[in-house]
Amino acid sequence: MTDPIADFLTRIRNAQMAKSKVVEIPSSNMKKSITKILYDNGYILNYKFDDEKDKGIIKIALKYNLQTKEPVIKKLERISRPGLRKYTNVENMPRVLNGLGIAVISTSQGVMSDKEARTKNLGGEVLCYIY
Repeated sequence: MTDPIADFLTRIRNAQMAKSKVVEIPSSNMKKSITKILYDNGYILNYKFDDEKDKGIIKIALKYNLQTKEPVIKKLERISRPGLRKYTNVENMPRVLNGLGIAVISTSQGVMSDKEARTKNLGGEVLCYIY
């Protein structure tokens, strides 16, 4: 697999289109960090890290609107990819839908949302947009 983060986003996107309640994704530290950001910002219901002997799995409970049954996550968009990396500093940090969405940034102090990176005055690689 050449782009595990794109695979992570695609698995969530496909599970939402199929109206699945839970999606299982192969684990990595980067994917765990992105999952925690999704949970902290209210885009998923819950998550569980199953770290067995040699391969780990992330189980994510997806969140849907109660009345319309539409997924809470409208769009998952990969920005920086292996063929074309996108970096930003604090002054040029992207605002997703004027602050309604989040950008996931990989900084020198770990993976965090754009809002948290602004408060810590850090720039880094823009991984994806979520709204």
